[in-house]
Amino acid sequence: MDGQIFYIDEKKETASQELAYLLQKCMRMVEKPWKELVFLCIGSDRITGDSLGPLIGRQLLCHRWQHSFIYGTLEEPVHALNLASVLEMIKKKHPAALTIAVDASLGSPGHVGYISVGLGSIRPGAGVRKNLPDAGDIFITGIVGGCGSCDPLMLQSVRLSVVMRMADYICDSVRQALVPEP
Repeated sequence: MDGQIFYIDEKKETASQELAYLLQKCMRMVEKPWKELVFLCIGSDRITGDSLGPLIGRQLLCHRWQHSFIYGTLEEPVHALNLASVLEMIKKKHPAALTIAVDASLGSPGHVGYISVGLGSIRPGAGVRKNLPDAGDIFITGIVGGCGSCDPLMLQSVRLSVVMRMADYICDSVRQALVPEP
């Protein structure tokens, strides 16, 4: 599975269940031993199309799992200006953690509205030509726009309803993946 990216159409009725299943599968396949779970929710609360990460971080704060930590919320976003220092802090504070990086992304026009999940790190800011450090052992991205244009104004014109719906699906999926069935 390493190197594979799975795409889920968030409009499908089973999107949350599919993402939860794939997230669990990725977590089982991580080869390093881990004792903590870190959610690194990347993005800016000042740009609608880039607010997916902080929105998810804020929602995940309502669900506290044992040995889990959340970085990147609407109140304290992790973005281009502080990503490197937050990654360094996570490395020092949580050396035995599995990090799940969550971010908005740009993709092919056919994948707009999809959620992707996979093993490995993501390169935040790549869609708008920012050179930022890789993040995460597992990634979840919501594809909010097409990558044909690196125009930063495009991210400002993404509808908030699209971002909120993706955030809801991703948070529901994380909850399903981490809460054992009764």
